[in-house]
Amino acid sequence: MNPLIRKMGMAVLLCGMAGCHGPSADLQAWIAAQKALKPPPLPALPVLKKFEMFDYTDQAMRDPFSVSSSANSGAGAGPHPDLKRPKQPLEAFSLDSLKMVGTIGVVPAQEVLIQDPTGLIHRVRIGEYMGLNYGRIVTMTSTQVDLKELVPDGSGGWTERTSTVSLHQ
Repeated sequence: MNPLIRKMGMAVLLCGMAGCHGPSADLQAWIAAQKALKPPPLPALPVLKKFEMFDYTDQAMRDPFSVSSSANSGAGAGPHPDLKRPKQPLEAFSLDSLKMVGTIGVVPAQEVLIQDPTGLIHRVRIGEYMGLNYGRIVTMTSTQVDLKELVPDGSGGWTERTSTVSLHQ
């Protein structure tokens, strides 16, 4: 490399480094001034609303917020499903997904044809079960099947509900 270019490069480098060092009194003064400033005041806290307290005084009724033994006493009374009974094939589907597609036979030995969501057709009789809520077939006609279902009543017991599956046309 040319020695002249080398000397000029060194001169520029030294001048650049000389600009980095200088009096920093103005910077120090600004920092001290900023530290001396007081921070702005914090906003006031919001006023909290006072709520009226209510004591539950009606002792004749059950307190809805406490667990009592009377709530569980309904579990043994009334109807309840037979959980030991093996499930029948149509108990795997909800009643609204099952379709009645026809009947076979005459009234004393009548059977109803029920189609499940997979397209399979099942023959059912009075006393058999179908649906998710332990629905037992109680009556059959040429146009509908009537069931009694057992649904939870919310307090540990069960209640009966009637449902119908009508002929799908």
